[in-house]
Amino acid sequence: MKLDIFFKNRHILFLTAALTFSGCTKLNEVVQDEVLGENASSPAGALAAVYDRMGKGVFVDHGGVFALQEYTTDEALLPTRGSDWGDGGKWRAMHEFTWAPDNAIVTDNWNNLTNGITRSLTAIREITNSTHPQKEIYLAEARAMLAYYTYTTLDLYGQAPYRDPLSISSPLEIKKAASGIDELILEVEGLIPKLAELGKESTHNGRFTREAAYGLLANMYLNRAVYKDRYAATFNFNEAAVNGTETDMDKVIYYTSLLINSSKFRLSANYFDSFSISNSGAPELIFAVTQKIDKIRNGSNSFAYVGVERNQRPSPGTRGTNAACVSPEFYATWEGNHDDPRFSRKYQYTDGTWFTNDGEGSVPASDFIAGSSTQNWFHFNRGIMVGQQYGPRLNAAGQFEKTPDGRIKIFELVMEKSTGTKMNFTPELNFDKPGQAVFTQNQINRGVRVFKFEFDPGDGNGASNVDIPLFRLGVMYTLRAEAYFRKGQSGLALNDINTLRTTRKREAFHNNAAGTAIASLNEASLYKEIAYETYWEMYRRPQMIRFGKYELPFSAKPASPATRRIFPIPQTTLDVSKEFTQNTGY
Repeated sequence: MKLDIFFKNRHILFLTAALTFSGCTKLNEVVQDEVLGENASSPAGALAAVYDRMGKGVFVDHGGVFALQEYTTDEALLPTRGSDWGDGGKWRAMHEFTWAPDNAIVTDNWNNLTNGITRSLTAIREITNSTHPQKEIYLAEARAMLAYYTYTTLDLYGQAPYRDPLSISSPLEIKKAASGIDELILEVEGLIPKLAELGKESTHNGRFTREAAYGLLANMYLNRAVYKDRYAATFNFNEAAVNGTETDMDKVIYYTSLLINSSKFRLSANYFDSFSISNSGAPELIFAVTQKIDKIRNGSNSFAYVGVERNQRPSPGTRGTNAACVSPEFYATWEGNHDDPRFSRKYQYTDGTWFTNDGEGSVPASDFIAGSSTQNWFHFNRGIMVGQQYGPRLNAAGQFEKTPDGRIKIFELVMEKSTGTKMNFTPELNFDKPGQAVFTQNQINRGVRVFKFEFDPGDGNGASNVDIPLFRLGVMYTLRAEAYFRKGQSGLALNDINTLRTTRKREAFHNNAAGTAIASLNEASLYKEIAYETYWEMYRRPQMIRFGKYELPFSAKPASPATRRIFPIPQTTLDVSKEFTQNTGY
């Protein structure tokens, strides 16, 4: 079998081209293929290793980039819940803003992202020295992925390592965000003619195509002013772009418009289709982490699993883990918008009945998880889950309890680890110690949950077929709306926001009603509208920084200094490298 098959079939997932990383700051690497033997150091194998890194925790696990981009914001927090999620305080440190250079989440993400940089450099060298027939496209993808990993690292840590991939003896360089952002923009713009268009040259949205480059450039230009002066009180978003002939916001509008006006993408009426088990090739997905339950490297179920309670069971053999919730402040921003199609969606079974999560009853027992004729599949509602929760219970045989006529019975649920506590997801958190995100055992129901990503019960709690969007069409509308607004073109910004609002439709239970337009837009309402579209997609921290909200106190988070806008370089890296210097404030 050739590793090149991956590039023709999006469901052959990277085939474990694993990288042994010896000292992340030294950028030493050995590509090893545990399956394909002689293909281990092939150009295709080296490039597959670059993509493989994305799906090994980095962009698909709640402890990966998600923890830094979401758990530090109002959209998500992971408190200690009784006997669960203590873990030395690493999770609640994200919300309390007490992380330090030895925090495991900070360290692991740095190691994984710099490992992605290393894999990209390795791929560039392997491909450059090859005679592969798709050498030019592979090389462009490897360089674009190097830019993507480097951009993410600069965004989170303010600096990133680099070494000339064609000279093994070249010295280690440290890219800094203020100058590095311009270098990355020029690099990616130069790669556009060399990258394949989506759908050509056997590409799919799991590979870095020309369209993915447009999405990355739009993000880089929107955040460029922040990178130029990370700790500034205000940012000059309309500074001259890198080429000097337009502004940064002009460039955001240009690149997002290329995607919005493309016939390759369209907004989905059902907002949650982009986050469903069947989202492979979904019309909004521009660039995504391809996932599949394939027994090679099973996709991650983390973004679904982390919000579902332990007594909420999509199948008799699966359950949630009762971890993450949203802050009361974020939930409050939805006031008056609970009928927005992006807020929640009920599930309709094949016989026309609905699970509405508002009382005891029953649903059909004819839906089974893939590959089984005995394990029923129970579908919870999607979106923002608040209030008393209902669902199935297990009988003594470990199967769902059923009615005499064989339907799945629905009960009022209680918390698994506090059976005297109803599963009532409260908007209020009310920590006993206001500055500590800690709940006692009988408080573990607190916090509104997010069921945005569909729970895949096909192979236990951990695996999933849901592709994880990195660049999505709906997000591009929000980027363009913000750019229009920052240019003073609020009418055009309002048009984009209303396109999102009115294109989305509710389920048949609510007569497929379209979302309603709003009459006007100011900075406060734009900020809320952006979050309605992008919540839990690893965009919130940069949004809060751009809108001047990141330092504000909320929930258990105190007011914080601007130095917390980036994370520290891990102490383990400083201990072995003199090239890095610690970020201000750590």
